[in-house]
Amino acid sequence: MLVGFDPGRDKCGIAVVTEDGTVQYRAVVVAEEAIATLEHLCQQFAPTLVVMGDQTTARQWQQTLENHLPIPVVLVDERYSSLEARERYWQLHPPRGLIQLIPQSLRRIPGPIDDIVALILLERWRSQP
Repeated sequence: MLVGFDPGRDKCGIAVVTEDGTVQYRAVVVAEEAIATLEHLCQQFAPTLVVMGDQTTARQWQQTLENHLPIPVVLVDERYSSLEARERYWQLHPPRGLIQLIPQSLRRIPGPIDDIVALILLERWRSQP
């Protein structure tokens, strides 16, 4: 199992996937609850690695995670992951009805997509040579 973590000041995206990429868990949590959530997920799924984005507050989060979690934390390039997550959102939740007629770039996503960013970070780590 692997954990993807998209850190942020206010909210964080978390995803847990199996080695073959099957999603077991994903959520967006407020930043203050992230450590407790990750500790619970470590107990529940026994992951072997946390893959985290390297941009917003990454160094602070990396230090905090290393102090609280019993598994290694690696950083991956987070650039443009939010844009990629917007596209992935519409793949995971295809529009229905009249919304289909609105160009994707003009559609409004109804909530945060940080959990999808966490999945993308995991995919980026897995595709590294």
